[in-house]
Amino acid sequence: LDDGGRLTNAGRQMRRLALPARLAHMLIEAAKAGSARHAAELSVLMTERGLGGNDADLDVRLANFRRDRFDRAQAAKGLAHRLATEAGQKGADTQSMSSGALLIHAYPDRIAKSRGRDGRFVLANGRGAEVDVSHGLAGQDWLVIADMQGVAQKARILSAATVSLADIEAARPQEFSLDDEVSFDPARKSLKRRRKRQFGAIIIDDQPMPSPTGDDANLALINAVRTHGLGVMDWPNGALTMRKRLGWLRKGLGEPWPDMEDAALLGSLEDWLLPFMNGRPSLADLPHDAIRKGLMSLVPHALQRKADELAPTHFTAPTGNNHPIRYEGDAPVLAIRVQELFGLKTHPSIAGGTVPLLLELLSPGHKPIQLTRDLPGFWKGSWADVRSDMRGRYPKHVWPDDPANAAPTARAKPRGT
Repeated sequence: LDDGGRLTNAGRQMRRLALPARLAHMLIEAAKAGSARHAAELSVLMTERGLGGNDADLDVRLANFRRDRFDRAQAAKGLAHRLATEAGQKGADTQSMSSGALLIHAYPDRIAKSRGRDGRFVLANGRGAEVDVSHGLAGQDWLVIADMQGVAQKARILSAATVSLADIEAARPQEFSLDDEVSFDPARKSLKRRRKRQFGAIIIDDQPMPSPTGDDANLALINAVRTHGLGVMDWPNGALTMRKRLGWLRKGLGEPWPDMEDAALLGSLEDWLLPFMNGRPSLADLPHDAIRKGLMSLVPHALQRKADELAPTHFTAPTGNNHPIRYEGDAPVLAIRVQELFGLKTHPSIAGGTVPLLLELLSPGHKPIQLTRDLPGFWKGSWADVRSDMRGRYPKHVWPDDPANAAPTARAKPRGT
């Protein structure tokens, strides 16, 4: 049919032939190549049950049919001669074509490739079919299947003919594809590329190729992160801390502090991660500070310095030692040995003094002894009980009566004291 739904010249020729559409098309194409007699004989075999026997190999049946001198066979040969003439060929074939090469014009979707010389085949349309392993067709590389019966992935081949890859390439060159397929290996955090040559659903060749690099690698890795989640990347401690700090600022202050939730970051990978990638084919090879820099790039430039002021990474104790602040939940946490806070009369805070840190006070053995958001109140209140318990356990450390006015220390008492 043409674009207007009308019969083309080829369609009108096919309609004049007393054959199913697929076989009529095969006969018309065969006549153009001077092989209409062969195609007509195949058409008669497939429409007249039992001619030439019932072997699944159409070439076997065709040979039997040509030798047959009985009346039915003779009448069928006459019909084949008339069909060839009606298709536009007068006289004998002028070109020798294999049965499989002719059947390509009738059943291009049933071109089939062996899965391993055990009688199993995969078709261009994605179906599976098989023939008994003892049959001659079982060891062939390529077939064109004319008839089969059964379920989609395990149909039984009733009739077929062998064909060569060269014949398929000559008849259907436009249906071959050559594609590079890039995939991501989550275990190795890296890209793989394979080059596949296919005919429909049939993979003809599949070879490993060098992994992509440059922009192609960057975009493929972005898609991999979006598919597998942010956890597929190696997050350096600095990047994790940055995310938690910015997430805390977002919860406490709202916009324009950026959203650090998974959904928001996965949806904007091109904005914050892509500019800091290096074109290498592995997430393990990202620049060490790419994630941290990318997250900070989401912060408006005017606020970037304020991030360190409002949500610092560390607290400087009265001893001069720096201790990391953990941004977890609603309250940032500072874990610190209690002796390092001696002499401190105000509670440690961040965000310009507006948010008190949750102090996780530790023993000299770094075990938690108290949680508090009110250090002065702790000195005046439960310190006495803590002191009574701790000085027996850690007699080599100082446990003053008035810690608010004692000298901070990170060491045990000198020997002999």
